[in-house]
Amino acid sequence: MAITLPSPASPLKIGTRGSPLALAQAHETRSRLMAAFDLPEAAFEIVVIKTTGDRVLDRPLKEIGGKGLFTREIEEDMLSGKIDIAVHSMKDMPVEQPAGLLLDTYLPREDVRDAFVTLDGGTLADLPEGAVVGSSSLRRRAQLAHRRPDLKLVEFRGNVQTRMKKLGDGVAEATFLAMAGLNRLGMDEVPRTAISPEDMLPAVAQGCIGIERRADDMRAAEMLAAIHDGPSGQRLACERAYLAALDGSCETPIAGLAELKDGTVHLRAEILRPDGSDVLIDAETAPIEDAAKMGTEVAERLRARAPKDFFSWLTVQV
Repeated sequence: MAITLPSPASPLKIGTRGSPLALAQAHETRSRLMAAFDLPEAAFEIVVIKTTGDRVLDRPLKEIGGKGLFTREIEEDMLSGKIDIAVHSMKDMPVEQPAGLLLDTYLPREDVRDAFVTLDGGTLADLPEGAVVGSSSLRRRAQLAHRRPDLKLVEFRGNVQTRMKKLGDGVAEATFLAMAGLNRLGMDEVPRTAISPEDMLPAVAQGCIGIERRADDMRAAEMLAAIHDGPSGQRLACERAYLAALDGSCETPIAGLAELKDGTVHLRAEILRPDGSDVLIDAETAPIEDAAKMGTEVAERLRARAPKDFFSWLTVQV
């Protein structure tokens, strides 16, 4: 049976956070749906929802709860019917969705690399000993502490505009952002140096937009299937299986990147102590159809190799 498409009189409601980047991602989703179904912009309504992570800006993320900080309120509104679909940065997404919700649509993945940002466009190697670097990411902080233990790390939260202002105010000399976010915002004016994954492995799912829906919403399912990017889904299946097997979230020092080549998926994985004093790495290649299984196996190998106290930080309490 053919679905009833949204219209200006009955628009599809797209839930999102309110930051400039979140809105850019919601607009990209809307544009792709408009093109796929030849619909006008008025057939969609973008609904801004403030999450816990957006409201509490004066405390580190790990102090206000680990999983779902940027998704919980959005998912509650979807379950209640206030919105029809939700657009997320996949690196913010817990590995499990609430009962009744599905996350099975991904847009084409952007640049996965981290960007090292200073006001003068310098590189990490240019930073003098003892320089102050700001970041809210436990993964980036642990990686930096491992590579440059001489640097001073400070908490640094907020959107791209807020973080650039903090640099201008002298709160820190440098920070990190995601290349994907800068690209999606068209912020070519931000001085940055892209960091190769060989030098700094990104967060699981970095650079990928995911779209969540109610499991029983067949209209949303059919519409989202038309804009789903298969290769991104294959990569995310591997990375998120790896993350799930480590009971990780966006606020644990876990890095991972899956890449596709000639019918295979290659995963590089890294876990660290929060202070950067120890790091474990692994890598594996498998057929694409075994992507999720391989991600789980890599995580299990890392667990088997780790000292008994290595994972004392890993399970984040909500």
